[in-house]
This record gives sequence, C-alpha cells and structure tokens, in this order.
Amino acid sequence: MGEVINVTRDDKPCYDIMFEDSFKKLSKAVEGLGFKERRIAIITDSNVGPLYAKDVEKELKKVGSQVFVYEIPAGEEHKNLETVNGIYGFLISKHFDRHDLLIALGGGVVGDITGFAASSYLRGIAFVQIPTTLLAQADSSVGGKTGVDFEGYKNMVGAFYMPRLVYMNIAVLDTLPGRQFASGFAEVMKYGLIKDQEFYFWLIENLYEINDRDHKVLAKMVRNSCEIKRDVVQKDPTEKGERALLNFGHTIGHAIEKARNFELYHGECVALGCIAAAYISMKKGLIETGTCYEIRDMFVPFNLPITVEDVDPEDIVKLVKSDKKMDNNCIKFILLKDIGDAFIDTTVTDDEIREAVKEILYFENGD
Repeated sequence: MGEVINVTRDDKPCYDIMFEDSFKKLSKAVEGLGFKERRIAIITDSNVGPLYAKDVEKELKKVGSQVFVYEIPAGEEHKNLETVNGIYGFLISKHFDRHDLLIALGGGVVGDITGFAASSYLRGIAFVQIPTTLLAQADSSVGGKTGVDFEGYKNMVGAFYMPRLVYMNIAVLDTLPGRQFASGFAEVMKYGLIKDQEFYFWLIENLYEINDRDHKVLAKMVRNSCEIKRDVVQKDPTEKGERALLNFGHTIGHAIEKARNFELYHGECVALGCIAAAYISMKKGLIETGTCYEIRDMFVPFNLPITVEDVDPEDIVKLVKSDKKMDNNCIKFILLKDIGDAFIDTTVTDDEIREAVKEILYFENGD
C-alpha cells in the first residue's frame, strides 16, 4: 500500500490516485490540495454512509473548517437530476462557494452524481473520489466521466470533469456484498480483454486470492486496472477516439440493463455484453471459437452470469440504437482481434446483434 499513480492531461499533472488500506492519510492528502480551513461536504448514500461516513468525517475534521455529511438514497433508480437538485439545495443552504470541496464517498452512482453536481455547482467546484466498491475503484472513479440517468437511459446527462484526487482504501472491499464484488470484477476482466493479455491470465491464476479478497492481490488488481484506464484516458480524455475501447461489453450490456429494468447489476450486464461482443468477434472471423468460449467460461468462477432470462433480442436492438454512443446513426461496437487486442468496429449489423443476444439467452433444459 502507499502507492500513488499520477494522471496527466495535456501532458500536465491532473490528479493522483492513492492506494491505501485505511483513511489515515486522507486529511493530509486533502490539506495538500489546498483545502485547509475550507467547507467540506461528504456526499454518500444510505448503504455506505452508516459504514464509513463517521470515519471519513472524523479524518476530514482535522483539515476542514466545517465538515457536513449529505446522504442520498442508495440505488441506480436515484441516479437522476432530482437527486442532483437535492445536493444543490444542500450546498446552497450551507453557503458553499467555489473554493470549498465535495467528497464522493460511495460506489459508482455516488461518484457519478457527486462529480456531476461538482461540475455544475457555481460552474465548477472541486471534488475528491473515495470509491467504496470494486466497480468504482477499478473503473468509474478514474477518468472524469460524471453524469446521471434520464428517463431510464444510462448517463444521458453529464460532463467530463476531473476529480482533484482519487483515494482508494482497499480495506473497504471487505464489507462489500458478494454480488457487488463480482459485479465490479466484470470491469476488471474487461481491462485484460481489451488491453492486456498478461493481466487477463494473471487474473485467472489469482482466482482464489481474488475471491478471498486478499488485500495485497486486490491492490495489485485495482492498480493495474487504473493504470490501463489512465493510459487510455490520457490519450483521449473526452472520448473522441481510443477511449471508446473502454466501452467493451457496454453496448449490449447497457441495453440488457435497461431491458431488465435495472434488476441486474451493471457489472453483471457488462459480463453478458462482453460475451456477446466476443461472440460477434468470433462470427466475424476475428477470434477463434475456442477463444470466444474461453472468455465466456472465465466469467463463471468469478460469480458472474453468462446467460440472461426474459430479454427480447428485438428490444435489445432498439435499445442499442438509442444508446448515447451512436455516431451518425452508426453503432460503435468494440470487438476483439485477440485477448488484449480490442478495436472500434462500425459494421455490426442488427442480425449480428440478434444472434449474439440469442447466444446468451437462457433456455431451460437446453431448448
């Protein structure tokens, strides 16, 4: 622990990612950012707040003039503009100005909401990410994407807005429910599939340590994921090119998420989307059949689904075409040439999407 990764933008330092196993270095890190004797608002949710808000508040009181905790309801269904409006109202009532600080203490939903509120309150106020889920630590807290859902469509309203710091406390993963831990792992697997074959095989070799939540192994896993994302984001901070590779598994995954009314976790849908994308890659002759089904089967020991029920392929096609990642009526799919070698493809047809969805549909008794 104690490692730091620096993220740059336009070849200039932008923010650090700190890897720790407690909150003990948080106040010093925040003071180093220039927020001594400033107001600090910890934005958390009803799941994370009872676990960690007091610890973080106690630590930040060493540096802030006033420290407040604002709790939002947990769940994707609350990732909307109404929740953001509540944060605005709270900040106004506590007289927050542009020189104060927001802390996003929670998973991806809290990070996205807090980041968006920070980007738009008084035209921009600083914020720090303290991700508490594997999905947030390995993926969503890094890169500066913020936003909320709008009328059921994922992240339709948002902004690119960089945090001042990402503070990873690996120890918080000990309290993460098993299904949420598995959901986050889907994003970790994605990084190996799109950019780093060696990392992909390392994940498989460390299967038991990962599932046992060995802190040393988890720290390396999260750090490697962050390094891959950092390298991609630094080259393309606003997703005009290579950053789109990070959407591997998300095109069909987001559609499944909406089709199932968000009953499935984001990472579960990403895993299904990765399998579908691998299948399309195989059907296009890009990867071997064995590679495709190895990718599918490797999600199983990490407790992720490889089939889905109650999804209509026609609905998925329609939802894919309403995705915000559409470009001039063209679906931008991320496919594989090999494990660790992804690329942007714009030739995927409706029939290929339908066939891929049928491949992951669950049929009882194999029918």
